[in-house]
Amino acid sequence: MIIFKYLSKQILQIVAVITFVLLTVALTGRFIQYLGEAVAGEKAPDILLLLMLYRVPEFLLVILPLATFLAIILALGRMYAENEMVILLSSGMSQKKLLLNVLAVSTVITLVVGSLSFFLSPLGLRNGEELKQTQDQLTEIDLIVAGQFQTFGEGERVTYAARIRENGDTGRELGDVFVALNPDTASSDDSPRIIIADAARPYIDPENGARFMQLDNVLQYDGRPGTGEFAIGQFDRQSILLPAPAPFDAVLEESTLPTSALLGSSDVAQQAELQWRISVLLLIPVITLIAIPMSRVNPRQGRYSKLLPAALLYVLYFVTLEFCRDLIADGELNPALGLWWVHLLFVIFGVLNFMRDGEPWLASWRRAS
Repeated sequence: MIIFKYLSKQILQIVAVITFVLLTVALTGRFIQYLGEAVAGEKAPDILLLLMLYRVPEFLLVILPLATFLAIILALGRMYAENEMVILLSSGMSQKKLLLNVLAVSTVITLVVGSLSFFLSPLGLRNGEELKQTQDQLTEIDLIVAGQFQTFGEGERVTYAARIRENGDTGRELGDVFVALNPDTASSDDSPRIIIADAARPYIDPENGARFMQLDNVLQYDGRPGTGEFAIGQFDRQSILLPAPAPFDAVLEESTLPTSALLGSSDVAQQAELQWRISVLLLIPVITLIAIPMSRVNPRQGRYSKLLPAALLYVLYFVTLEFCRDLIADGELNPALGLWWVHLLFVIFGVLNFMRDGEPWLASWRRAS
């Protein structure tokens, strides 16, 4: 029990540190991407943190197995490098008992990964996808950020609003509005148009559902820069037709479906997704088996000497699983064979290393050191 508590503390502390660092890097990169989309007017700024929260289970699903693999190698590698493992093995601790103790520690992480794989990650992806589809129904008035020039309609329209306020009756209202309309000169003879208005608000035609930006106290300039030929108009009210909302796609990807919907499915894409969720769970015990013999180092090597080979081996394992999942989804690999052969291959690799690194190892390690 004392040894188990010691190993648990060593491994879980390193898992927590590695997970925190990798999760921070992943979330930072994704947040920068979402922030760029918000600045470009593709997403409302107030949903960014919610989108990030929905993606956390998916990120953890990838990070936790890698963090566990590296943590076992780092923790046991330090014990080997500082001769703690030699004392432990000399005191009657066998490689088999060491494996059982580390497997017991990794069981905790397996339970966490199982909840992420079967429940939390699909739920987060589904909520995130629904939130993105809701964003597609918004007008550019809903996406405007005060004090920023934002491009809409693939560059055909640039909009700026100095102030924004929420009106319970008419919805969002923009103040001191600037709109630049630049039609495609290759297909239209219309001149670029500059519109300046005191206020703007959304308007939906009750007859056909068309969406407009309704502007008040409008000053309009029509003409091409450099020609000196401009037409100036002034209007009490003017409306700009906005693009129709994107069609709402009720069909969600397999990764967003609940696990119960995948059970017993005859669709190969859904079978591939179910095998993937199970495979992420099986990763933990398999990499634990591989990590035990792989963590062995002598004092001259140092505890970090196996990190690069371990990372490369994990990448090979993970990428092979992803590649086979895609083959199953495309109908190019029999689901009966599926991802199971990949796990079997790495289990054999781990068992062979473990047997080669069994009880006779202590004497050979002493000769090497």
